[in-house]
Parts: sequence; structure tokens; C-alpha cells
Amino acid sequence: MEKLLEILSEIRPEVDYANETDLVNRHLLDSLDIVVLVSDIEDAYGIVIDVNDIAPENFSSLEAMLKLIERRGGKI
Repeated sequence: MEKLLEILSEIRPEVDYANETDLVNRHLLDSLDIVVLVSDIEDAYGIVIDVNDIAPENFSSLEAMLKLIERRGGKI
């Protein structure tokens, strides 16, 4: 989880990722942020995120992103 928090903090350091549950709909992460995030997550965790997984519900919270990483075979 710390690795993901580091990645997120590099993108938007002002966001409280540990407590925020609606990052996309509250516009705390935009589409460009998610593109960068997908690339960074793939590199950091050695996984491939399928284009079908790039959906708001998979990036709405820290927990949702951790579940996505685990589903794609990443070790948390």
C-alpha cells in the first residue's frame, strides 16, 4: 500500500488518499492523472492493466486501486 500511496502522492500530493472515497467524481483525479497512474502502477507492480479496467470505479479510492492491482496479479 505504501508504494501506491507514494505513486499517488507524486501525482496529486494535496489529496488525502487514505480517507477519500470518490476521487474521480469529486475531480481529485482527472483523466490525465489516471493515464499517468496506470503507467506508474504497471511499472511499480509489474502488471498490465487492461483497457477494460480503466474505469472510474477502479480508481475511485485507494482501496479500489489496491483491489485492481491484486486482480491483475500485483503483490501489495
